[in-house]
Amino acid sequence: MNLTFLGRGWSFPPTFNLAINGVEMREQEDDIASSLEILLTTMPGERVMLPDFGCNMEELIFENLDTTTKTLLADKIESAILYYEPRIDLEKVTLNTDRELEGVVLIEIIYRVRATNSRFNFVFPFYKQEGTDINLTTTLNVLPDSN
Repeated sequence: MNLTFLGRGWSFPPTFNLAINGVEMREQEDDIASSLEILLTTMPGERVMLPDFGCNMEELIFENLDTTTKTLLADKIESAILYYEPRIDLEKVTLNTDRELEGVVLIEIIYRVRATNSRFNFVFPFYKQEGTDINLTTTLNVLPDSN
């Protein structure tokens, strides 16, 4: 099946590969997952041409993790995805606070790619403290949903 209509874009951060004599690219579902990561890590105002782009979760970083904060965080994520990721339908946003005392909230996003009707699970770690020894490539998971 030809899935090129799902999109293709530069990897982020941009990585230049001499073997292919160009920039490494992300395609299809991988490009969507990368776009979600960029959306959740961008603060509004960072992009000159899209000043409203982003999620602005950082303003909640020092708030108590009560029901109000959890609801506001989930709403920020849902709104950002609704406005800036038209390739997917958001099904559910869940905050996993099992590691709250370590300063970590895992944001679990279940979405469906509109064009293919495929479901995916995206887990994004939101850290309440600066992480200096954190390897995001082993922390981020994008898995096809088993349901």
